[in-house]
Amino acid sequence: MVTGSENELPAPAIREIPVADQDAGPYGITAGPDGALWLTFVHSGRIARLTLDGQLQEYALDSPTCRPTVIAPGPDGALWFTRYQDHRIGRVTVDGETESFSVPTSDSGPYGITAGPDGAVWFTEMNTDRIGRITGSGEITEFPLPVEGGFPSAITAGPDGALWFTLNQANAIGRITTDGDTAVYPLPTPSAGPVGITSDGTAVWCVEIAAGQIGRIAMDGAIEEFPLPDRAAKPHAIVAVSTGECWFTEWGANRVGRVTASGEIAAYDLPSPSSEPHGITLGPDGALWTALETGSVARVAP
Repeated sequence: MVTGSENELPAPAIREIPVADQDAGPYGITAGPDGALWLTFVHSGRIARLTLDGQLQEYALDSPTCRPTVIAPGPDGALWFTRYQDHRIGRVTVDGETESFSVPTSDSGPYGITAGPDGAVWFTEMNTDRIGRITGSGEITEFPLPVEGGFPSAITAGPDGALWFTLNQANAIGRITTDGDTAVYPLPTPSAGPVGITSDGTAVWCVEIAAGQIGRIAMDGAIEEFPLPDRAAKPHAIVAVSTGECWFTEWGANRVGRVTASGEIAAYDLPSPSSEPHGITLGPDGALWTALETGSVARVAP
């Protein structure tokens, strides 16, 4: 365990569950409305459903090379996900029925995705500096951002009724209203490389993969940054579990970590070496679940 806090909590119980071979690449993970975990297998073009007792069901997509990436529950009771390689937005029902919708702008590279406060699903286009909005019927609207080469990555619904997203190459956090008005907030640390983002109901949090930091953004745009004990850990994804408490993955250090609004940080080693933790979510059982690209899912019970 690596920690940056003097008030250490007991280490969580961590259990790994194999779900695929290494070539499949579990990447995104989210809790579905059916009480199960849903995953993207980025390298094999599949979506998987994992129950809390370990039962796995896989659903093949129409293209094995479409690279399903980030997945999130939609407002319609289905799961929505990005298909980074073939530039489509996918949808899967809890019964496993799949469909997809082409993003109007070619080579858009959709990546992050989240349910919006307006009954639609919102996503980022990494290659074209746009934010997309898709309705339940598949109608897509795109909003150009006031940046060039910003590389919009993850996106989340903020506590203020807007969508917040990371701009990886522009080194900033972006905000877009449901009407399409945008604002950009530069991060204090140069070349921080923000990726994952989440909301705790009061503020927005992000991970800075290049700087090895966690950022907290207030609704007025004020930003705090919390350096990790291991600055080379490459934090990747983050999820809020309560107001002022988030958990994140350390892709470069094979750990999961915890951060609080007071700046307390602790990180915990995963059992398997070099497991490449990516997505992380709060499960319906109150545990943290993270997708390991080497073929497993880790359950972290604080």
